[in-house]
Amino acid sequence: MLQTISSKQSVSTISSKGQITLPVAVRRHLGVDINDKVAFMIEPNGKVQVAQAKYPTIASLSGAAGKLKQPLPWKQVLKIAREDRLKEKYG
Repeated sequence: MLQTISSKQSVSTISSKGQITLPVAVRRHLGVDINDKVAFMIEPNGKVQVAQAKYPTIASLSGAAGKLKQPLPWKQVLKIAREDRLKEKYG
């Protein structure tokens, strides 16, 4: 059930499964559609923000970390991964 309180605020009821329906105006504002992902961020002041998920799928991460000038040999990738793991574990 959706009830509009003002032009900037809409209310939606939480179902027994914990689901809500995003109002059309909110979906349009976020640029989301059926099967898209949304992210909920809880800020230190207690406010909750809703946004379109930045990386909703693995495929959408493509290029997010930049590109290498040339591919690394697999042995070098493994060495870097091991070194990173040791740094995380032992500082």
